[in-house]
Amino acid sequence: QVQLVESGGGLVQPGGSLRLSCAASGFPFRLSGMSWYRQPPGKERELVAYITDTGRITNYADAVKGRFTISRDNAKNTLYLQMNSLKPEDTAVYYCQRPLPALWGQGTQVTVSS
Repeated sequence: QVQLVESGGGLVQPGGSLRLSCAASGFPFRLSGMSWYRQPPGKERELVAYITDTGRITNYADAVKGRFTISRDNAKNTLYLQMNSLKPEDTAVYYCQRPLPALWGQGTQVTVSS
């Protein structure tokens, strides 16, 4: 079955850290660039980070540069998002995505609050 399954979300205090994981199956993960998106409450979904198939090139939204790190383990068919120095404005549902052809996970909730 072709799917993406996110995990690792939760409630964290401001300044804390979380690591999200996205397990891919049913397609050649190692050949796909991958992205993390997020959708804050009441707002549009936005791109957070992108990584190429080999992991050599990454790009980040300005709002998360220097705090978030996207990475991948092609041997484990898994995408990661390490999130440090979390802020309340990082609260959102986080989705992993294969851009082409488009495939989305179900999302995982991240809440940053004291």
